Amino acid sequence: MTKRKGILDVQIDVKNLIGEMSISSNPTQKAKDKQPLLSNDSKLITNALEVITRQMKVSGNRSRTISDYILHVEHFQNVTGVKCVSDITADTIYQWLDSMNVSNQTKLTRLKCLKAFLSRCFDNGWIELKFWKMINIKVDQKVKEGATEHEVNVLLSLLDFGNFIHLRDAVAVLVMFKTGIRINTLVQLEERHIDLNNNVLNLDGSIMKNHQQIKLPFDDFLKKLFEVLIKQNAVIRREYGKNNTLIFITKYGDVISNSPTHNNIQKRLNKYSKMYGLKNINPHALRRGFAKSLLEKGANVAVISKALGHSDISVTTKYLHLDVDEVVDNLRAYM
Repeated sequence: MTKRKGILDVQIDVKNLIGEMSISSNPTQKAKDKQPLLSNDSKLITNALEVITRQMKVSGNRSRTISDYILHVEHFQNVTGVKCVSDITADTIYQWLDSMNVSNQTKLTRLKCLKAFLSRCFDNGWIELKFWKMINIKVDQKVKEGATEHEVNVLLSLLDFGNFIHLRDAVAVLVMFKTGIRINTLVQLEERHIDLNNNVLNLDGSIMKNHQQIKLPFDDFLKKLFEVLIKQNAVIRREYGKNNTLIFITKYGDVISNSPTHNNIQKRLNKYSKMYGLKNINPHALRRGFAKSLLEKGANVAVISKALGHSDISVTTKYLHLDVDEVVDNLRAYM
């Protein structure tokens, strides 16, 4: 069979074209060309950050997590003047930490972010040794209490269930306290996630921080509140011509922002906490209360960790904050 000519034949000499394009007239490219030459095993921090950011986006990391990477890595570079990943050392990290006029807890948070960046650099082959593993900051851990059933019941008794906003907030509190889900998952809940026939939340990985599917049960009281809220949501959406199936919406039928600084529900819980003197009415305290309640009812830590969506069981133990007497009592039960 003869070879067909025409549309598959390239008429331009591509090799010559590539040669001509090697010297770009683009000002940005010229600026890059003027940068100092690096050895083959060197990687500019700015370039590494760009690659890692793309990798994180593809992996489904939250935008807040990605922005924290960028913020702290760029701050590290500005303080230390280090240009290449391979030039980052323990000394430059300590230099960066010493420059901060913040609490040790804040330093630890920023250090964790830089370590995570370096770990990704290691995974990409830009660093040979994990020298940063031994760098740490000692912080006195404050025991964060969980919400109690009494505190939740007090709040519910003070809310007007005839008011849509109060009803919505009450359901939100109960969902977090009885299922342990995060506020970011809560505001993404849709009607399809709620199985009213079997009293189960079917949460797919797209709305979970760890991207893993999970099923969480709820009681009949919460089921009834779900049914009332869903009906009221439909009324509001019709009134304002909105088209969504979210469980938690604004009074105009819009999406509630899941930004940590602009979450309507979180702000309202803070308002209730101050107004009624309920210090543990906030998303984190409600999750902790859920975890502690499960433990007191006999659930093991592995099950609690799974319910909370933790990737590491050690994180779950921090949520529980068992004091020495509780440890003794729990150990005695197995003797």
